Amino acid sequence: MADLWLLTVLTLDATVRVSVPLIFAAMAGCFSERAGVVDISLEGKMLAAAFAAAVMTYVAGNPWLGVLAGIAISCAMSLLHSFASVSQRGDQVISGLAANTLAMGLTATIGIAWFKQGGDTPRLDPEQRFFGIEWPFADAIGQIPVIGVVYKELISGHNILVYLAFLVVPLSSWILFKTRFGMRIRAVGESPVAADTAGISVEKMRYLAGLCAGVLCGIAGAYLSTAHSAGFVVNMTAGKGFIALAALIFGKWRPFQAMLACFLFGFFEALAARLQGVEIVGIGQLSSDLIAALPYLLTVILLAGFIGKAIAPAAIGVPYVKGR
Repeated sequence: MADLWLLTVLTLDATVRVSVPLIFAAMAGCFSERAGVVDISLEGKMLAAAFAAAVMTYVAGNPWLGVLAGIAISCAMSLLHSFASVSQRGDQVISGLAANTLAMGLTATIGIAWFKQGGDTPRLDPEQRFFGIEWPFADAIGQIPVIGVVYKELISGHNILVYLAFLVVPLSSWILFKTRFGMRIRAVGESPVAADTAGISVEKMRYLAGLCAGVLCGIAGAYLSTAHSAGFVVNMTAGKGFIALAALIFGKWRPFQAMLACFLFGFFEALAARLQGVEIVGIGQLSSDLIAALPYLLTVILLAGFIGKAIAPAAIGVPYVKGR
């Protein structure tokens, strides 16, 4: 029984760690999509940020500089997406897909040219990565049955970006629903004509929402390459941006609900890792390909109609033309 409880807690611990980039990306999408801009580019911004963070950390030896580099390149891509979809009134989905393709191609090409390792960056040393923070008395409390292992393994020992992800969710909710800035973001996403009539610049608010998304995607990417892993690997996001977007839809464009959806996807990914090589009674070992596909199968199943009625912001995906 004790071993089963430990296995459960360790699986939940892994769930938290793999959910972190999804949470950051889902909160990023919450800002941009609440402003009325479809943000398919979450994937590309995370990937570019992961590469920039790994390179900067490798060169400078400081993961915080890596985070700043990731945020900078992610915000640059957000501005590019905003220019195409807001200023030029282009198709927002096409613009987002173009950003994803650009990030995927450039990170691999530049990585090959600079490091000659097939597009990957050199492995980061332990001191160049974000390390886990052990909470007070973790070892002593860990000896207490049941709750001790929760404190030691599940609550303690994560790096600072994990704890930051849990702060970002209530902060995002407060900004979007309790501040004037958030009210204006939601206004331009629901009724840009009414917002413009009230003196709110639709273009400015959509740009600002895009920059908020860029900051959060930058942190998500930096987490992948400097905390969760020890460097950049080609296409290391592996669809996490799309899963985060699915979690956002599943959470009906609300931060706390989206976070719970991220945990659901993260749990299946953590469970998939635990099932590798495990004999299941009456079934045997599951195919490694099937296990790897579990989080993505869940995404498809949920979006196929098992999420209830999700009402998107009224003006999402619609370019705004002043005076029309």
